[in-house]
Amino acid sequence: MMMELPRRMVRRLSTRLLNICIYSYCKAHRLEKAEAVIIDGIRLGVLPDVVTYNTLVDAYCRIVSIEAAYSVLGRMKEAGITPDVITYNSLIAGATRKCLLSRSLDLFEEMLQTGLHPDVWSYNCLMHCFFKLGKPDEANRVFRDVILSDLSPCPTTFNIMINGLCKNGYIVNALSFFRNLQRYGFVPQIVTYNTVINGLCKARRLGAARRILKELGESGHEPNAITYTTVMKCCFRAKRFEQGLEMLGEMKSKGYTFDGFAYCTVIGALIKMGRTKEATDYMEEMVRNGIKLDIVSYNTLLNLYCKEGKLEAAYKLLDEIERGGLECDIYTHTIMIDGLCKAGKIEGALRHLEYMNAMHCDSNLVAFNCVVDGLCKAGLIDQAMKMFKSTEKKDSFAYTSLVHNLCRTRKFHCASKLLLSCLRNGMKILKSTQRAVLDGLRYSGFTGESKKLRSKIRMAQLIRY
Repeated sequence: MMMELPRRMVRRLSTRLLNICIYSYCKAHRLEKAEAVIIDGIRLGVLPDVVTYNTLVDAYCRIVSIEAAYSVLGRMKEAGITPDVITYNSLIAGATRKCLLSRSLDLFEEMLQTGLHPDVWSYNCLMHCFFKLGKPDEANRVFRDVILSDLSPCPTTFNIMINGLCKNGYIVNALSFFRNLQRYGFVPQIVTYNTVINGLCKARRLGAARRILKELGESGHEPNAITYTTVMKCCFRAKRFEQGLEMLGEMKSKGYTFDGFAYCTVIGALIKMGRTKEATDYMEEMVRNGIKLDIVSYNTLLNLYCKEGKLEAAYKLLDEIERGGLECDIYTHTIMIDGLCKAGKIEGALRHLEYMNAMHCDSNLVAFNCVVDGLCKAGLIDQAMKMFKSTEKKDSFAYTSLVHNLCRTRKFHCASKLLLSCLRNGMKILKSTQRAVLDGLRYSGFTGESKKLRSKIRMAQLIRY
């Protein structure tokens, strides 16, 4: 007996060490290494357990696919290991991330059929999936199932409900749910407050968000950097710049460390306000504080350079992004194209748009609109029209810009045809632009055509609605 006990301890320790190694490889996305460790462990007599395979299931869900993760269950059964609730929760969570509702429900049913009892995390995953797919009523029914069962909802359950209701547009219900929880003795933590504040901010209910922020301070919890950044961004989005900067001052006075997201939020707002000097100061402060620039930060800095007309510095920044191993996204290219157009560098903008197309960017519609508008402003209206006709994908911004610029060059007949084409394609065009076309025809002596166009506009709008 004296020798048997240490042997068991070594076996348990070895399996634990095996699981630590597998977890480390999975976290580093080295699944082939994790699989090799299992094979080596079995060869040395260290047998995997349910934790080993659960780690693999979760990794395959996140890195490869739900099918690859599900295949691990067969290997578990071959090894004489029965999948547990955690196994199925990982699979359901993986299906939820991909918005595979039917797969999530099938896995939930399979778990029941194998005799396993779902825990609160199983229900949390299902609720989250329903909310992601815009099915709040079904998510609410899952929540009721949790309440009616012997399970106790955890704070994450409540946070999923609040966040899901907010994202599906049920802000009043989310706020009511939050208040009811407090009446029944639930003490919300900072995460819950942040969820409510974020939902209110996205619904543009800044006043309500600030009231919840005040309640948070009175509750004994301290708002964190996420809280302040969320409210600050909402202020800037609502063009209440001074309130946003007040929030920034309060955040700094309490000694909160800014992250890259907070800096970019402030810098972006200052650029919109035309306060480029302050924006530059914050960007320099961000670099001094050792915050590593990601592509969002670079885009913010690139936008700053383009607004100031510093195109040479903007090009150098593009080189720096490439040297740093980051990949420029569609926003990077669009910012650059817009900057070139506003600086009157149309040829450069066209070349960059060609480069952007060659890189197979997902969508270059905004960049395309910038170039069309830039050509018009440079007096190259015919080239703008040719470019406009050459592409199939157009939006109302492209139509509005071109119609407006055609009116500026007194090409009212061409503008009227384009205007009608836009409306008949189910797109909206600014009322002011419509008036410019109608007034232009009338003042040019084409009163009858102006009346006919007005009738056609009304007919197009009636058909659309």
